[in-house]
Amino acid sequence: MRETRKQPSYFSSAGAGSPNVPPKRCAVYCRVSSDEGLDQAFNSIDAQKESGHAFIKSQAHEGWISVTDDYDDPAYSGGNMERPALKRLLRDIEAGKVDIIVVYKIDRLSRSLADFAKMVDIFDRNGVSFSAVTQQINSATSMGRLMLNVLLSFAQFEREVTSERIRDKFAASAAKGMWMGGPLPLGYRVENRRLLIVPEEAELVRRIFRQYAADPYVTGITQQLMAEGITTRKGKFFCKQTIHKMFHNRIYLGEIVHKGKVFPGQHEGILTQAEWDAVHAVLATDSKMRCVKALTRNSPPALLRGLVYAPTGSRMVPSYTVKTKSGGKRYRYYADLKYVRYGTSAETYGSINADQLEGIVVLQVLQALQSPASIQAVWDAVKAASNELDEPHVVLAMRNLGAVWTSLFPEEQRRIVNLMIRRVQITEDAIEIQWHTPGWQSLVGEFQPNTIGAELAELAESA
Repeated sequence: MRETRKQPSYFSSAGAGSPNVPPKRCAVYCRVSSDEGLDQAFNSIDAQKESGHAFIKSQAHEGWISVTDDYDDPAYSGGNMERPALKRLLRDIEAGKVDIIVVYKIDRLSRSLADFAKMVDIFDRNGVSFSAVTQQINSATSMGRLMLNVLLSFAQFEREVTSERIRDKFAASAAKGMWMGGPLPLGYRVENRRLLIVPEEAELVRRIFRQYAADPYVTGITQQLMAEGITTRKGKFFCKQTIHKMFHNRIYLGEIVHKGKVFPGQHEGILTQAEWDAVHAVLATDSKMRCVKALTRNSPPALLRGLVYAPTGSRMVPSYTVKTKSGGKRYRYYADLKYVRYGTSAETYGSINADQLEGIVVLQVLQALQSPASIQAVWDAVKAASNELDEPHVVLAMRNLGAVWTSLFPEEQRRIVNLMIRRVQITEDAIEIQWHTPGWQSLVGEFQPNTIGAELAELAESA
């Protein structure tokens, strides 16, 4: 790791020039777009940094001094602001630690006019100016600002032209059937930018396709692979999503896909057209899959999404199945995430009926809103946090919420449940609800009589 250059103290007389000139704290920012050459003893970052500090010393008569740290962004694009050193620099500017920013060239700071405009706004707000070593421009002057905008326009134009060239190169390479990178499919390795078949992995791919064509049950495939200890390249067990992605990867046919277009690849395919067609014939006739996709767009939000946990500690996710024999009726449930991905095993809990679980939880919520112990606990918490509410307001707000619960939209009910509940833990013989006290305080403020109207207050009073 490169050592950080330590500079003299902010107000060291070594760089102040004249005692009548106030010191100006200068920060050197350096950036390169790629990591090529960064392992050398003296690289581009070092060259930029050395030029920046030399430039600061040349302006010592103006009171310029270097701050105690440098801001280096190796291998980061100038097309956006997602750079750690730049973010740290902007934070230090907001904190009043920097007066002048020094860079080798202005495109080291940014290659985007929009991003540079945001930076200039921060600079102006904090009285910070900007200078480039190789381009004698100072943002403190109007002419300097004009030249900055002109040069940045050319920098952005250069970046966009380069991006277009790269996109065109990718498209031309794909049209020739060349492998252009990305996640490496199971069954292949890369050598000289060409895909070569790995025999043992290729046989596994063929086995998965043939097994699904004979018996279209993905869960059975994942369970069998897990039982045999077969894993992906990353050492994880195959899940249903991974296998479905394999079913749609045309690289196995010896083809390359780029932006929706299919081209003959330069690599050898693992599957025959007949093996591919056999699997996709099953996928095309899977009426259940089509039904689920259609219903998903109109499905109501799951009330306890993200809150339910199985006895094993695994998160449970909402799902449903459609019974065509019952006229397309949908049955909702919460399933162990491991069960969803890998199917039933000794380590998975399985599923639980969603309507029954949500009914139990809602009943507990409504009882808690009327329970003297719950009301007292909320009042104690509110009193400890704020003096703005009195006890009658807290009691009435909780009654109001209970009275209007059934009239709330499902999404609003879900929001309130997430405020009130931290976790719903399924055990072997019970359902435990862990309440979220800060959320109760927030709801009390929302459901005060003066925030929900006189009608709701009267409804709660009569209840």
